[in-house]
Amino acid sequence: MARSETAVRDRTLGAVAILVYVFLYVPIVVLVVLSFNGSGQSTTWGGFSTRWYGEMLEADDLIDGFKNTVIIATATTVIATALGTMLAIGLARHVRSTALDSLLFLPAVVPDLVLAIGLLSFFTLVGMELGRITVIASHVVFDMIFVAAIVRTRLGFFDASVEEASHDLGANRASTFVRVTLPLIAPGVAAGALVAFTLSFDEFIIAFFTAGPESLTFPIRVYTRIRFGLTPVVNAIATVLLVVSFTLILLALKLNGSATRRAIDRASAA
Repeated sequence: MARSETAVRDRTLGAVAILVYVFLYVPIVVLVVLSFNGSGQSTTWGGFSTRWYGEMLEADDLIDGFKNTVIIATATTVIATALGTMLAIGLARHVRSTALDSLLFLPAVVPDLVLAIGLLSFFTLVGMELGRITVIASHVVFDMIFVAAIVRTRLGFFDASVEEASHDLGANRASTFVRVTLPLIAPGVAAGALVAFTLSFDEFIIAFFTAGPESLTFPIRVYTRIRFGLTPVVNAIATVLLVVSFTLILLALKLNGSATRRAIDRASAA
């Protein structure tokens, strides 16, 4: 009887899992398929065609938005990765506080709308003109938390005695960080940078509130087009964003996972 109940439960959970995945991914698959739709209507199939990808590349507003997004995402990644890495090392090595650990993830759990309104209010209060700088600053606040979390995980598999040995051999803190700590946590830092770039590239709500008229990002440009109706060009844009995001996230997971497995293997061998 127990085996029978277990089998029924497993089949039920399996069926529920399949339904969840279908609910999540079927709309994405439909969107990708329709991006190759030759018909001018986004919901009516008119044969296979790649014309909408060509039209996407000829849209000046989208090209400008894409350039802004790449510049903002690149700057955000550099700053957020540096600050997030230092924050993770500081919390893991020097300031061990449960309260600070909790505050670390607060911007990540606060609704984007609340964070966006708060940032806009701050920029207005200090008299900053909205533009690329304000968008970059806003994205750094959001992205460095994820970088810190990923690097902090990597530090969990890091043997601190290696740093102590470096100090015992006469190396100062800066030399130890550059020659010992940074190479060992580099996969985690790289994974955090990829996640930061992806989040900044795709982010809409915060950028919508903090961008100026000359610094509209790619997602904002896409939203502007959707307001006037869904077209096959929008499906093509969404497909490109989907491919870029999935590629970067999978690469980040691979880097972090490989580094974690190597750390576990070394620890087991020891």
